[in-house]
Amino acid sequence: IYLDGTVGGGGHSRILLEEYTSCRVLAVDRDPDALEAAKSTLTPFGNRVRFINARFDEALSSTDLSEPLAGVLLDLGVSSHQLDSDGRGFAFRTGVELDMRMDATRADGPTAADFLNSEPEEVLARIFHEYGEEPRSRALARAVVERRAETPFRTSDDLVAVLYRALSRSPKAKEKARIFQALRIAVNEELACLERGLTEFREALAPGARIVVISYHSLEDRLVKNAFREWSRSCICPPGMPVCVCRGEPLGSVLTRKTIRPSDVEVRRNPRARSARLRAWSKG
Repeated sequence: IYLDGTVGGGGHSRILLEEYTSCRVLAVDRDPDALEAAKSTLTPFGNRVRFINARFDEALSSTDLSEPLAGVLLDLGVSSHQLDSDGRGFAFRTGVELDMRMDATRADGPTAADFLNSEPEEVLARIFHEYGEEPRSRALARAVVERRAETPFRTSDDLVAVLYRALSRSPKAKEKARIFQALRIAVNEELACLERGLTEFREALAPGARIVVISYHSLEDRLVKNAFREWSRSCICPPGMPVCVCRGEPLGSVLTRKTIRPSDVEVRRNPRARSARLRAWSKG
């Protein structure tokens, strides 16, 4: 049994099912639209696929595994379909509503506009700094609070206008992308989901099974790298401990000493792959 925690359009799962004809796949996605697309792609494989509409860190709690997992794949971030759909609000194209929820059907989940209109200034500053690596995060957070006191945020234009005010100039495309990314990460709790999911998947793996993660920015990649590195150490006691009192042996081993990047050919074929970074780990 393989778990594709971000099945999207079903491309990765299709390859797994074609290559390993005896395997089954748990196809997971928190986006109902993505899951419908995956169902269309994976229909030929019949009952070898089970579809689960959930966040990947909640997937295992919604299914009863009959055996340990043989592998887990996570292709993180936002999909091309989500980016290209104005109704989802992930892009900074003119007039796009600030939504950014991976699962827009969850009424309890705040939209990006809700986030900007309600969160305290210090929280917004931390999000812009930590998730967007924005050097003027405090100024931007202050500008957001000042703007919403006059007019609530609704569209991408509102956020771009505030970024213009904070920078005192027209923001570059990469600066807008960083801020929109930071807001998306916060709205969907992406890093917390990843941290929880990695640990749960490690516990569910069979000996020799693997976790493969494709990330698209340094925050995700750093979290994955550090988790894989810690799991591969024989001792995790604090420095200065006279005797090892921890597990005393590694939980597995890193399979990718350096992150694997797309080739020039792949980037020419799919420009959005240029920031992809793949890491893999094997359970002992």
